[in-house]
Amino acid sequence: MDKLEFEKKHIANGLKYVAGVDEVGRGPLAGPVVCCAVIMPMDDIIEGIDDSKKLSEKKRELLYDVIRQKAISYCIKEISPQEIDEINILQAVKKCMTQAVNGLDVKPDITLVDGVDTNLQINAEYITKGDQKSYTIGCASILAKVYRDRLMCEYAKEYPDYGLEKHKGYGTKTHIEKIKEIGPCKLHRKTFIKNFWVEQEKKKPVNS
Repeated sequence: MDKLEFEKKHIANGLKYVAGVDEVGRGPLAGPVVCCAVIMPMDDIIEGIDDSKKLSEKKRELLYDVIRQKAISYCIKEISPQEIDEINILQAVKKCMTQAVNGLDVKPDITLVDGVDTNLQINAEYITKGDQKSYTIGCASILAKVYRDRLMCEYAKEYPDYGLEKHKGYGTKTHIEKIKEIGPCKLHRKTFIKNFWVEQEKKKPVNS
């Protein structure tokens, strides 16, 4: 599949700046959701761009630096666990994506969005599995993934008991067992852990 198909279509229709936007961290029990919007040059394509989940950590790290160097403009935003609990994860993703697109130094003529359930209030095309099909969304996916992974590794130093550097906040068996054992910290999304924590929260202190 030509991963520039969507970009070429819009450029052929007279548009100049095509942005891609993607989120990382919709499913974890802990940490923020992170979104990246990026506009890439179409005359200097980077080899190896794909859905960030399909790439090795080493490959993502290498591409992260190259993408940032070559990008016409990029912007990374995050929404905290507390706000996710307040407005729900879908609304948090919508808000985060919108902030990322609006934060670009160059205003895009159109934005390619990964997924079809976000319905942003911007000029956009929604693409199922867009991070696999669109070069620009793939670039956004890599930037968001590496940024969030690094962030969770930093949080792991502050909250060393949960193994955040290993699972990045996702609901692994070990992670869930730790929450049950010592309680959640401020990084945990209370609405995401209620099935196995609510009944115990009066028995155990919540880490601050």
